[in-house]
Amino acid sequence: MPSRESQNISAPAMHPIRTLAITGGKGGVGKTNVSVNLAVALAELGKRTLLLDADLGLANVDVLLGLSPRYTLADLVSGRCGLEDVLIEGPAGLLVVPAASGRRHMAELRPAEHVGLVNVFSDLERELDVMVVDTAAGITDSVLTFCQAAQDAAIVVCDEPASITDAYALIKVLSRERGVNRVQVIANMVRSQNEGRGLYDKLSRVCERFIGDVSLNYLGAVPQCDWLRLAVQRQQAVVRAYPASPSARALGEIARRASRWQAPAAPRGNVEFFVERMIRQGAPA
Repeated sequence: MPSRESQNISAPAMHPIRTLAITGGKGGVGKTNVSVNLAVALAELGKRTLLLDADLGLANVDVLLGLSPRYTLADLVSGRCGLEDVLIEGPAGLLVVPAASGRRHMAELRPAEHVGLVNVFSDLERELDVMVVDTAAGITDSVLTFCQAAQDAAIVVCDEPASITDAYALIKVLSRERGVNRVQVIANMVRSQNEGRGLYDKLSRVCERFIGDVSLNYLGAVPQCDWLRLAVQRQQAVVRAYPASPSARALGEIARRASRWQAPAAPRGNVEFFVERMIRQGAPA
C-alpha cells in the first residue's frame, strides 16, 4: 500500500472554485436566463465554468441551451450514475450539470439530501474557476441551502411589487436562518439603467431598515430586450446568438465584474461547495 506521502504527491490539491448562486425570490423574474448567460459569458472570458441547475423539480437549463442530457441529478440521487456521468458540455466549453423536470421526488428532497448534493461536488476532480448555481424560486430549503453553500448569492429583481417583496423576504430568511450577510443584486428586464439602479435602491432601503446587518451590492442591470426572447426561442444564450444586443452587452459586463472576484482562501465552517479543496490545500477548517 502506498504511503500517505506518495498518495499526496500523486494527487495534488486542486485550486478553490468561486461559486455564485443566482436566485430570485419569486418566479418569472428571468433568473434562469441570467444564470445561463452569465455562465456562458464567463466561459467566453476564459473562465473554466460549471453551471449547476439546482431547480430540482422544474429544471430547464438544458432546454434553454438546446442540450439533450443522458443523465440528470435525478439519476445521481437515485444512484444510477456518478457526478461525472451527469456532466454535459455546452457552448464555449461550459460544463453543465442538468436537473430533471417534473420529478416530484426531487422537489421534495429532505434538507440532509440537499446538503449531500452540495458535498458531492467535493468529489469532482475537474480544474474549474467558477460555478454558477441556478436555484429554484421561493424560500424552500433547497434555495436556502444552495445560496448558503455558495460564496455569493445574487438576487434577480424586476420592476414588480411582488418581485421586491419576495426578494426582501428571501434576503431576510437567508440572513436570519443561514447567516448570509452579503447579497448581490441584479435588476432584470429594466427600461433604463436608472430604473435598474432605482430597483436596487428601493430593495436596499427596505433591507437597511428592517434587517440591518446585510450588505447589498449592485451587480448591474439587464434591459428588456427582444433579442433575448429570440435567443430563448432558438435555445441559445443571447451572449452567443446576439452578442451585440443590449441584453448581451449588459450580461457580459456583469460577467466581467464577477470574473474579477477572488476564489475563497479558507472554508467558512458551514455547508459549502468544494470545501474539501480548501481543506486539502492547507486552509484551516
